[in-house]
Amino acid sequence: MRILSTIGLTPEQRRIIEAAAGDAELIDRRCRSQAEMVEAAEGGCDVLFTLRVPDGLMMRSPQLKWIQLMSAGADHILKGVLAEREEVVVTTGSGVAASTIAEYTIASMLAWAHLLPVTMRAQLRGEWQRTGFMDIVPLRGRTLGVIGYGSIGRETARIAHGLGMEVLALKRNPDQRRDSGWNPAGVGDPEGAIPQRWYGPDQCEQLLRQTDYITVTLPLTAHTRGFIGRKEIAAMRPNAYVVNVGRGEVIDQQALIEALRENRIAGAGLDVFEHEPLELDSELWALDNVILTPHVSGGFNNYNGVCCELFAANLQRFRAGQPLFNLVDRSQGY
Repeated sequence: MRILSTIGLTPEQRRIIEAAAGDAELIDRRCRSQAEMVEAAEGGCDVLFTLRVPDGLMMRSPQLKWIQLMSAGADHILKGVLAEREEVVVTTGSGVAASTIAEYTIASMLAWAHLLPVTMRAQLRGEWQRTGFMDIVPLRGRTLGVIGYGSIGRETARIAHGLGMEVLALKRNPDQRRDSGWNPAGVGDPEGAIPQRWYGPDQCEQLLRQTDYITVTLPLTAHTRGFIGRKEIAAMRPNAYVVNVGRGEVIDQQALIEALRENRIAGAGLDVFEHEPLELDSELWALDNVILTPHVSGGFNNYNGVCCELFAANLQRFRAGQPLFNLVDRSQGY
């Protein structure tokens, strides 16, 4: 068996993978471009550990059986030659950045609740700004709606629950509450024990009417594009604060801008957008009730190392013929 890694492994990362690979050949290349990835695939591979999957690499690897992605989403690779090669198994990096993105989400909520954007703008102006701080409403006792109860949503719920928040969860099949995906030890809500109430996709408005904070962690698929539209935004409370760490296209961005501009909802923390980079002429830049970041919520200093831990766990399962963690259902798109 031939394994190709395109990320450039440290000695420790290579040891982790080799311990799970048995007698398989491990080819390790740090590829900065699609051309370098295609070149690294000279002779093909059976297993690919990567972030991107160029068509040229697929054409050089007719024997390819399994792709382990480093990203939690698969929408960027399920096209081209790979879309035609249905026999190739794809698994994602879901769970790798769950803690980091959950921390980002809670940080955005806390920043909003404690008026940190107001004080930071005042700091830049050299103003001693104390107005409004006696009106702060703590997160304790507030309700968090989690739209997309996967690895990120579950870890966000765990932290929010520890802060004294009530949690409501929405997922594609709310009757399946257990998480079968991969997570580092102690992360998330594997048994689905935290939410007080569960909702299906057709109950989104019902959930939104009951929540003070909303986090959107949905992957981008044909079913989730525009999932939060005008009627869903209209169902939100006037004090609602929305954090989107999933994909920008999941929310109708123009409808969201209008609701924020007209103060029909309180605010939003956005790490993802319909078009990235966010256009310079977007109204979002000038809105005082928005916290913007450039799609960075999942970044942390040991991302590649944790990805290697997941890959090693899946590699052991692959060699043993066992079900893999984070298997992509192509019919669902994630």
